Amino acid sequence: QVQLVESGGGLVQPGGSLRLSCAASGSGFKISDMGWYRQAPGNERDLVAVLARGGSRNYADSVEGRATISRDTAKNMWYLQMNSLKPEDTALYYCYARAAPFWGNAYRNYWGQGTQVTVSS
Repeated sequence: QVQLVESGGGLVQPGGSLRLSCAASGSGFKISDMGWYRQAPGNERDLVAVLARGGSRNYADSVEGRATISRDTAKNMWYLQMNSLKPEDTALYYCYARAAPFWGNAYRNYWGQGTQVTVSS
């Protein structure tokens, strides 16, 4: 099992920045893809950014140029830096990982509990 815990959410003024962190814990697992999704009230959960095992990064059009996903492999952590925040970025942000037991290939998706980001003046 893999546990994911997000941190770094909060209230930010329009135009501001924040960095979300995700910490993965557990034993005997390997992660292929990692990333961030978000869900605003009444909306579906949408991709924000994903970092694939090979190092490629993909971003939602709505955050392209304003968001950067990065990782610290040694710490099993990854981050989402978001700049020039807009009110429409307000959502519950979920950490995501696709992981499998270290000695197998039964990959599945794991999710954190979410951290709230509110962009408002």
